[in-house]
Amino acid sequence: MASTEALVRAKPGRPWPTIVGLLARDERVFAVLLAVVMVGGLATLGLFPLRARSRVDVYSLVIWFAAYKAGVFALVTVNPRATRAIFISALAVDMLLVFVLLYLTGGGDSVFYLLFFPLVAVNAYYFGPRAGLVMALLAGLLYAAAAALAPPWVGWTAVIIVSGLVGLPAFALGHVAERERRARAEVERLNTELMGTLTRLQAAQEELLVAERMATVGRLALKVAHEVRNPIAAIELNAEMLGDIVRDRPGSEMEEASSLVGAIRDQVNTLDALTEEYLAFARFPRPHFEEDSINEMVVGLAEFIRPLAQRQGIVVDVKTDRSLPPMAIDRTLLRQAVLNLIKNGLESLAQAGALTVATRRVDDAVEITVSDSGPGIQPEVGRRLFEQFFTTKPQGTGLGLYISRQIVEEHGGELRWASQPGSGATFTVHLPVKRPEKTA
Repeated sequence: MASTEALVRAKPGRPWPTIVGLLARDERVFAVLLAVVMVGGLATLGLFPLRARSRVDVYSLVIWFAAYKAGVFALVTVNPRATRAIFISALAVDMLLVFVLLYLTGGGDSVFYLLFFPLVAVNAYYFGPRAGLVMALLAGLLYAAAAALAPPWVGWTAVIIVSGLVGLPAFALGHVAERERRARAEVERLNTELMGTLTRLQAAQEELLVAERMATVGRLALKVAHEVRNPIAAIELNAEMLGDIVRDRPGSEMEEASSLVGAIRDQVNTLDALTEEYLAFARFPRPHFEEDSINEMVVGLAEFIRPLAQRQGIVVDVKTDRSLPPMAIDRTLLRQAVLNLIKNGLESLAQAGALTVATRRVDDAVEITVSDSGPGIQPEVGRRLFEQFFTTKPQGTGLGLYISRQIVEEHGGELRWASQPGSGATFTVHLPVKRPEKTA
């Protein structure tokens, strides 16, 4: 596939890109290297004068040998998965060809035994040092067989010398090749890791840029929220004054105007509450703990929200456990957390229903529960209750429950909830009597 693409990309009249494309894989380079070494060695040894009885047409043999090596290269190119098997077969054929040449050109007296040197050395580069030693031993045996079949016999000393001289450089070259391959594999592994690291670094830089933009937007939004408080207060004050003026004047038009002013004040109060909630989230204060009464705080909260609840037709029930001891709490923050839970209960009831706020002692902890008789919480909503900015209200910020849980956790406690669809919901603030000390 790669060779085909290289041929397609090569321009007419410029063969070098095609050649480079064909030699893109190590196996093809090895096939070409082996062909050059063997064909070149055979042609070089053909310059040596042979005996009359041992003459062979060496140069015709060179041409046929070159064609055979071209066939090996073609097989490796067409069927790269069978490369190793092709090279093993080619090695066996090369060994047999050298043996036949030895036999035909004088056996032990033939110079063609020198072809074993490049043949074994180059194959050791591909197959490794151990394979090189095996091939050297086989080359010595083939040399001995040729000498025995075509006397005179050279003796085992000459055979051992040939095997040693062939094997030692082959082993060294195979060892160097193995180290080179291991080094290349390590470089490729490190390069892969480096590319992965660079990719992760680039992704982290992009995330950092997004975070910086979001932080800038957050600071801008905080400034806007802070700055709009004064205009909101002015609008609310003027709407209240305008309402007083309208109420003092009789007439149907004044009644309609009074209704419109009331709607304006409701929307201003909603906007003010949203602004306060966002500011509380953005500038979450460090809690200051002092001994205080949970029961007194809960009773005060119930009295604070009772007028609003009565206007909605909601009955507020307060149940306190007198055995609750004074606890180290931040009254302002904890009051805000429980108030958020009560507001949620009132909003879920809308018109009519019952809201219960209770305290009780549970072993070494105190629990504040806020229960309502509303429609309950659906499971898909419950899974996201404490996510920032998640809300099911048309004008909600999605920060109330998140802030409440954060405040409770600052007190070393836990905020839990339970609900059955259609049977209301209960939120429980679980606080340890003795707040655990935070370690730095």
